[in-house]
Amino acid sequence: MTATSLPALAPSYRLNDVWSVQHARAEDLPEVVAIYNQSIAGKQATAQLTPVTCEERAAWFAEHINSPTRPIYVVRARAQSMEQAIEDAAQTVQAVQTNQKTAPIVAWGSFSDLYARMAYHISTEMSIYLHQDYQAKGLGSLLTRWMLTQAPSLGIHNVVALIFAHNQPSLGLFGKLGFEQWGYMPKVCDMQGFVADVVMLGKAVTSDGISDKTS
Repeated sequence: MTATSLPALAPSYRLNDVWSVQHARAEDLPEVVAIYNQSIAGKQATAQLTPVTCEERAAWFAEHINSPTRPIYVVRARAQSMEQAIEDAAQTVQAVQTNQKTAPIVAWGSFSDLYARMAYHISTEMSIYLHQDYQAKGLGSLLTRWMLTQAPSLGIHNVVALIFAHNQPSLGLFGKLGFEQWGYMPKVCDMQGFVADVVMLGKAVTSDGISDKTS
């Protein structure tokens, strides 16, 4: 699948009354990078130690948005102003879709190759990043659950999350969603101030994205 074969506007799927999710588009790169860079200083969500630029992430982003099996999803607020705009100015459906497209991104998630060998195609690494103003609001759980429901349609049988052992909120989130510890790598990351352990959490997904061990 190429960029030119993708629809002009990715469909938007409702997470709840507040948030919607859709496939990332090329123009979303700056916001995706900005949210990723917010996570660096806390040294909990990524082993990246310095901010990245859009230029540095362009190839990675293009590979994901053009991939039929390793997408990036972005979450936007379901702007109340859209309904108000319809009432006040009789906006067309096209205009409303444009508003959806340009609403600020508040979170994003991706599926990435677990390992660059063909036989690993049934397994993937999941990553979730939230804008700093939208953390601890249940958004991470909503997005993760939704992505798990999408995994089987992407040919994914197993979802893996690599999480720092000191990142208790993320470990708790994935644990509640039925992920189990599949591995433990002690002292593998020099975080410039401390050495971090990494936990590998894994979950087998079924046709509905939820395994029998989901709690």
